[in-house]
Amino acid sequence: MLAGVRETKRDKLFLFCNTLYVLIAFLIVFYPVVYMVSASISNPKLVASGEMWLWPRDITFDGYKRVFANSNIWVGYTNTLIYTIVGTAINLLVTLPAAYALSRKDFVGRHFFTGMFMVTMFFGGGLVPTYLLVKQLGMIDTMWAIVIPSAASIWNIIVSRTFFQSSIPRELQEAALIDGASNIKLFVRIILPLSMPIIAVMALFYGVGNWNSYFSALIYLNDAAKYPLQLVLRQILVLQEMGAQGGGAIDASTAAAMNTKAEIAALVRYAVIIVATLPIILIYPFLQRYFVQGVMIGSIKG
Repeated sequence: MLAGVRETKRDKLFLFCNTLYVLIAFLIVFYPVVYMVSASISNPKLVASGEMWLWPRDITFDGYKRVFANSNIWVGYTNTLIYTIVGTAINLLVTLPAAYALSRKDFVGRHFFTGMFMVTMFFGGGLVPTYLLVKQLGMIDTMWAIVIPSAASIWNIIVSRTFFQSSIPRELQEAALIDGASNIKLFVRIILPLSMPIIAVMALFYGVGNWNSYFSALIYLNDAAKYPLQLVLRQILVLQEMGAQGGGAIDASTAAAMNTKAEIAALVRYAVIIVATLPIILIYPFLQRYFVQGVMIGSIKG
């Protein structure tokens, strides 16, 4: 509260409820993260029995050893890094110029193009026509099948357009044009340096999407050497589950072996989750400041 402003009972009640709500929301988000980390390094028997419910017990790194011993993990990491970096670069190269063009009031037909873009948010050709198009373009089993079809998000273009409209002074653009700057020079030398918040937000949005993407790879890639990390981890989980399930008639020793496999599968599952999400968790704090600015600044006129 501001200095000198007296809090009423309703203000105190609101602050109490707000603090309680934030605390509950924090616990709801925090507990699964701590549980996954603890489960990935705890004895799987204690995890399965429920004895481990928060902090790690009987610590073991066998799950991580099994995950990283698989050479396909490193191949998947390399592929995912390439797909994420190249894909995010293409996303920004398409999204930012399109958003800036649509934000310019002197762009003839901007309302028409905006409407046409928005139509694609609600209607699409479907999976089969998209696959046939990618195949005819010769992109099957290549990196381009992963990054080109998802080169732009209409929602992100609209968000970026709003940022340019509300945050970049029109007078600044007009002054640059009067001084002889071309539209390209204006965009590269003036607009982009002033747009770091929205660039960071778009990079984060697209980067997380590209990092977690697996469906496009599942559809368009046939060569296992080109699989991204998410698809490699999916294969590991499927194989672990199949190995744990077994089949046919079983005796006591077989049942014990299957139970051990099931425990190992559970341990590997948690380790796989941490391996897949840790890079994004580590990167986000460095972009959080720009993320908040980019989301909020476009909502304020002034």
